[in-house]
Amino acid sequence: MTNFDILFQPQKIGNIQIKNRIAMAPMGIEYMVDPDGNLNRRVMDYYLERIRHGIGLLICSVFKVENEIEALEACTPMLRETSIGFLSEICDTAHSFNSRVFVQLTAGYGRVTSPPTLRKPCVSSSPTPNHFDPSMICREITTGEIADIVTAMGETAKRLKIAGVDGIEFHGHEGYIFDQFTSSIWNKRTDQYGGSLENRLRFPIECLNEIRQQVGHSMALVYRFGLKHYLKDFNNAALPGETFNEAGRDIKEGIEMAQQLEKAGFDALHIDAGCYESHYWSHPPNYQKHGCLTDMPAHAKAFLKIPVIGVGRLDKPEVATKAVEEGKLDFVAIGRGLLADPQWPDKVKSGNAIDIRPCVGCYDGCFASYYKFRNISCALNPASGRERAYRLEPALKPLNVLVVGGGVGGMEAARVAALRGHHVSLYEKQGTLGGLVQQAAVPEFKKDLRRLLKWYERQLEQSGIQVFLNHEIEVDEVYQKVPDVTIMAIGAKSFLPGIPGIEQSSVITAVDLLKGDKTAGRNSVIIGGGLVGCEIAIWLADQHKESTIVEMLPEIMVGGATVPIQVKMMTEDLLKKHQVTIITDTKVQEITSKGVALVHKNNKTSFIEVDTIILATGMVVDNKLPDEIGSKLNRVFPIGDCRQPKNIMNAIWDAYEIARFI
Repeated sequence: MTNFDILFQPQKIGNIQIKNRIAMAPMGIEYMVDPDGNLNRRVMDYYLERIRHGIGLLICSVFKVENEIEALEACTPMLRETSIGFLSEICDTAHSFNSRVFVQLTAGYGRVTSPPTLRKPCVSSSPTPNHFDPSMICREITTGEIADIVTAMGETAKRLKIAGVDGIEFHGHEGYIFDQFTSSIWNKRTDQYGGSLENRLRFPIECLNEIRQQVGHSMALVYRFGLKHYLKDFNNAALPGETFNEAGRDIKEGIEMAQQLEKAGFDALHIDAGCYESHYWSHPPNYQKHGCLTDMPAHAKAFLKIPVIGVGRLDKPEVATKAVEEGKLDFVAIGRGLLADPQWPDKVKSGNAIDIRPCVGCYDGCFASYYKFRNISCALNPASGRERAYRLEPALKPLNVLVVGGGVGGMEAARVAALRGHHVSLYEKQGTLGGLVQQAAVPEFKKDLRRLLKWYERQLEQSGIQVFLNHEIEVDEVYQKVPDVTIMAIGAKSFLPGIPGIEQSSVITAVDLLKGDKTAGRNSVIIGGGLVGCEIAIWLADQHKESTIVEMLPEIMVGGATVPIQVKMMTEDLLKKHQVTIITDTKVQEITSKGVALVHKNNKTSFIEVDTIILATGMVVDNKLPDEIGSKLNRVFPIGDCRQPKNIMNAIWDAYEIARFI
């Protein structure tokens, strides 16, 4: 058994003593604050839930210090006088638990600002194309505006001190304003803020000096930045293990930058990698291994005396522990892992790491929320970011709850219902729990789903839920049991399009392939370019098998559930790496014993000879059983794919929503 004691050793950043090495990484709270950008009770509940369960350091994200030079629509967090009270309460509670609070400040977003949020022209270190709309050229910030931002940083620091905040982290990574100034790929200035690295660092160091002048050394100051950008050129990211010439910041310059920041007076550095063009480095999805960024702080730490914070899928305690033991970093920053399970530190310290609900790197509930204008949450933990409203309350009257289906939706419904005090029985027709997630977890890059299934099995066992495997329950049996509530979580079935020749023996479904019931030959056509089809192509490529994706829409991964940007970007780059052929705007006209006949957008036809045709055409609801049961019993609730085929988040959130109210 791994000893995690090293994670709980007290450490100092500047003059601030921190009780352990575990920090909550900063994650955006844009759509959680009030419309004017002020903090509120929801933000407090979100942070306090993590403080109460043992984190040593809370890094609150991300606050702008002004909103006139870069004028954005409301909801961008700003620390106004009206927010000091809320922040003070967070700090008071944190200090009661012997935890410390740092607040992340940004000089702005610059060229990575989403155009619809702008009220004024976009700004940057130099005239630079906007990341989202390259036709929009961001104007250069003037020296007078730089001075105004420096002053605003100092004024904000004074407010933070009044609130009782222990430290400030500069948001200098990921391609935002500070990064645009410190990186030569975006900074083309010819004045005192451009040219040499010393000049490019002038802006954040002036902010550092201004804050020191306003609050002295009573607050710790941290600078966060990417040691390496992983850019092959201006808008082209590099994959793990890829050999390329760095077009952005390379490790050599990153180390030099770290040394200059230490010399300038920063108390610690928070080091990662990547930028918006290489988003799957700054926000690593499930394709990236756990601890994928630990080499970055390690490179810098060898040349520094100040402590270093590391981040990047460090939510597995054994990975975090190993990184500290090997001297790669001093503090472990965990983001999404604390969204999935706020009790992560307490569970690790008490020897119950096995009970940690794992993050699966999907980004469906966290980062993808921003694109839906929703607050940060978690696909696996619906209460994340909604702690007060979604807190589970004991049932007023214990009910007999029957759950049909043992996929993640059924298991979540059973788990939550049991936690509230209901008597729960679950019936699954297969010999194992997990449903379609069992198949989804087959590729090596999806193995965190296996951890999730083991977690659910343990929760059901601990909750005393009656689980019946290899039991396909019939309508009459349900009716005889007369449950107070019936939750239908029977999933969905593969959609079989009406393509002539679909009965050919060479045609298999994605589900059958992943289950191992069928195998793919050396050369396959995958019908359907959604995320499932794309991931199957990558999985086959890892087996040295060739495939061609045929998609009827103009792009891949645009139909069905939204694919988070980090996942989409890395999937596309992996497909390119593996030289997977992608044919869009194309329908399959016919399947023959030798391959597939295609009709393209221009009505031209073509034929591809292949061994195997794999259907990744989505799922459809099977309404028969839910409808029959619903016709005889009251309070019958279809959930997840049984209601609407979508994704794992849909199943878990449906289940939680129903089970918390019954």
